[in-house]
Amino acid sequence: MNQDQQKPLIYVIIPAFNESKSIGKVIADIPDIVTEIIVVDNASTDHTGEFAKEQGATVLREDRKGYGYSCLKGMDYIGNKAKKNDIIVFLDGDYSDYPAEIGMLISPIISSGFDMVIGSRVSGNRQKGSMLFQQIAGNWLATKLIKLFFNAQFTDLGPFRAITWNALHQINMQDKTFGWTVEMQVKAAKLKLKFTEIPVSYRKRIGVSKVSGTIKGTILAGYKILLTIFKNI
Repeated sequence: MNQDQQKPLIYVIIPAFNESKSIGKVIADIPDIVTEIIVVDNASTDHTGEFAKEQGATVLREDRKGYGYSCLKGMDYIGNKAKKNDIIVFLDGDYSDYPAEIGMLISPIISSGFDMVIGSRVSGNRQKGSMLFQQIAGNWLATKLIKLFFNAQFTDLGPFRAITWNALHQINMQDKTFGWTVEMQVKAAKLKLKFTEIPVSYRKRIGVSKVSGTIKGTILAGYKILLTIFKNI
């Protein structure tokens, strides 16, 4: 059996900025099928990194603020050892996603050969108030534009997602901030990768969102998402 035919290892990357109140809960709920949990402490000023390390996670420090910077840091770490068929799961550190659903999320990759699976909060079991109006509206607009320009069907740009290392390498992620999730989906469509969505559960996050919880964050995120879509046409 060659390297690429071996059973895939599962790596979880969790970008985290000041998530000391939630990071322990997130890590505790991650199932045993996961090979390694990588928490990227994104310039936190609290005890996020310390608490994650206490829970057994590999902790990396990224002092450049930005969701994309954190994800790229985690990818750089995994790149030294990952095989093509290994699976990378991205998960938020605020306890809004349900880590216990990782097995369900990666199932289409393992059983049906998909390259990427997006966890859709829109079509899943979503706690009332867990997604703000601007998130719902932004998702709707972005996914309609992706359908229009790339003929790719999505309902969400949700952070909870799984992708093979080979596909992630092909996509060649570049975004450092708010355009990370949409860049992955748009480029996957352009490359004709095999992708799907599954419904996932979603709840109110612990703490205040650094993006949708502020007017500035909402405007910047919306601008970056639209810019990312249009520059990839």
